[in-house]
Amino acid sequence: MMTSARTRYAGYRYPAEIIGHAVWLYFRFPLGLRMVEELLAARGIIVSHETVRQWARKFGQPFANQIRRRLPRVGDKWHLDEVVLKIAGVKHWLWRAVDQTGVVLDVLVQRRRNKHAAKRLLRKLLKRQMRPPPCHDHRQACQLRRGKAGDHARH
Repeated sequence: MMTSARTRYAGYRYPAEIIGHAVWLYFRFPLGLRMVEELLAARGIIVSHETVRQWARKFGQPFANQIRRRLPRVGDKWHLDEVVLKIAGVKHWLWRAVDQTGVVLDVLVQRRRNKHAAKRLLRKLLKRQMRPPPCHDHRQACQLRRGKAGDHARH
């Protein structure tokens, strides 16, 4: 049985729109509880960060699920990017698994360059996504082998 927003927020001092907006701000953007408190205060809504925390704890899961569903889909071509950077004067290697649209899938930071560990990161990510490993220019290779553009779905 689905509960309406009115009954879900019944008994609270603030209206459902304010509670929903506060929880949405907290889960949608990388904001802390005090930042959400300040954003609401800028709109004339005086609420403590502890109240926002309790709202997020009680009502946050549906908001988090909805935001997760709206995230862009992961592309079918993935790449590993390697960047050398210094953290506190010490050289580190940053590996990022990125799809063709630039969505960062996972990150690995190492003190020593270890290409095998970076490939293991990509394999683990593939296993977590439950997808077969993508091959380079997969669609073009299928078209060349089969001679038709529509055969990709059967491969």
